[in-house]
Amino acid sequence: MSVIAIVGAGQLGGSVAHTLASKDLCTTIKLIDHSHDIATAKALDIAQAGPIESFRTELTANVDLTAVKSAHLVILTGPASNPETEWDQSLGVKQLRQINTINRQAIIICAGSQHSRLIELGVTEAMINPDRLIGSAPEAYRAAVRALVALEVNCPASAVSLTLFGRAPDRFVVVWSQATINGNLLEEQISASHMARLRARVSALWPPGPYALAEAAVHVVRCIATGSKKMPCCFVTSKTFSSGRPHVSVSPVEFNAQGITKLAKPNLNIRERTLLENAMTD
Repeated sequence: MSVIAIVGAGQLGGSVAHTLASKDLCTTIKLIDHSHDIATAKALDIAQAGPIESFRTELTANVDLTAVKSAHLVILTGPASNPETEWDQSLGVKQLRQINTINRQAIIICAGSQHSRLIELGVTEAMINPDRLIGSAPEAYRAAVRALVALEVNCPASAVSLTLFGRAPDRFVVVWSQATINGNLLEEQISASHMARLRARVSALWPPGPYALAEAAVHVVRCIATGSKKMPCCFVTSKTFSSGRPHVSVSPVEFNAQGITKLAKPNLNIRERTLLENAMTD
């Protein structure tokens, strides 16, 4: 993957740019923001870390969205003018419309925790193919749940495997019945009361912070760039809308260079199936 554009040089955009550069997943990162001085300073700061961190990714600062024309992938984050925020719906959908006009091939990742509604508008108003428009924040939430489980049972977070479905912000369904530690079912390793305590605590993990959101976005980029069969959890939009509008939900996703190729099918127990049905009801 040659060029990735990041729209927004706020805290999240800077975190994504640094994390992405350090992985050497592309040759060039274009950091785009109307606050050109801030974007330039961040691009330079990250580039100067290259010799220390041993990455070769080139970073440039741009003020105009036309810079996305050569991008294979575009990541929406948040503005430098209000660095702790994400793109809101009105500005975000305007940018999505412009991006889709300039570049109809790039996959677009909305990296913010509040971007599920923006993805819906991107499909209905900006007319973006749902296979090309996703949100990566649910993967950050999944990582947070894995970290919590690891703390509770005193194991490395990398040993914990679980997935989730549903909708943000308060209707995630963690598939506890299939969660494992080193390949062994979690429910067989801890007590029912311990399990109940875990279920009660996970809602407080949303929204994730900017570093976790950045790592999640870059993990999705890695899956796309390498053709990995790993399935990160993402915001996705259905192609058929029984209610007359798109249905944005959370699902594990498989990608190729053109976008979404496969959504995971839930493997749920009765309790989880009921929770998911309720979560998907407007």
